[in-house]
Amino acid sequence: MGCRTNQSPVNTRGWRLPGAAALLLVLLTGHAASAPRLLELYLPEAPPLTMQGPMGVTGIVGEVTVKAAQLAGVDLKPKSLPWARAQRIVQKGQDLLIIPLSRTPDREDAYTWIAPVISMDRAFFSLDKRVESFQQARSTYARIAVGMGSAQERKLRDEGFSDEQIHPLKIGENPAQLLLLGRVDAWFNGVPESQYIWRQVSAQPLLMSPALMRSDLYLACSKDCQPELVERLRAAVQQLRKDGTLQRIVEAYQLPAGQ
Repeated sequence: MGCRTNQSPVNTRGWRLPGAAALLLVLLTGHAASAPRLLELYLPEAPPLTMQGPMGVTGIVGEVTVKAAQLAGVDLKPKSLPWARAQRIVQKGQDLLIIPLSRTPDREDAYTWIAPVISMDRAFFSLDKRVESFQQARSTYARIAVGMGSAQERKLRDEGFSDEQIHPLKIGENPAQLLLLGRVDAWFNGVPESQYIWRQVSAQPLLMSPALMRSDLYLACSKDCQPELVERLRAAVQQLRKDGTLQRIVEAYQLPAGQ
């Protein structure tokens, strides 16, 4: 999908707030007509979680973030970079937003965690060898595709997989094609993302392990992030969860909602 939105802010000024949301914005900002502030939003092309195209930022976490920004009186400038580089920029920057970021122990002190959006399971996917555990995967797969800089790459290293087994890919590259071509033995990734991508490339059955990792996907900000901004966005996400908007977005992508 295109990245034309990288250079143009997502315009939220013309969006009409429903009564409860308008009241929320008044409480958060002190006045309903506050001019939105422009913030950079870093995100990968990771359907169905985050996507960019002619319609702007979409995907489950993408749509929730856009609506939360609207409620909080914020304009967004989406930016798509290699995932590891995007994380470094946000960590060292000020008031930079990033989605969808897994909250893991090694990342805990590097970001300001605004609000969880959904939970996501990770599993191994293969065409011919199903495994039940990390231990079995280590002895079964010689080459495993995994997103570079992702929480699942960190998990494989923590579980003792060798550098020769781990085949990091830039997020946005297509590991499903590598599986079809036999260039990797397995793919360790989020369940909804993998199933969504696989449906686009093949009707061949895909073997999946049990879910072996689970983490919440967050809207996060730089470690140096204004507390007022954090509270406004956090309250907005909570409002979207409370009024059912978040659930409706999840259902639109035909996935079960995380808690």
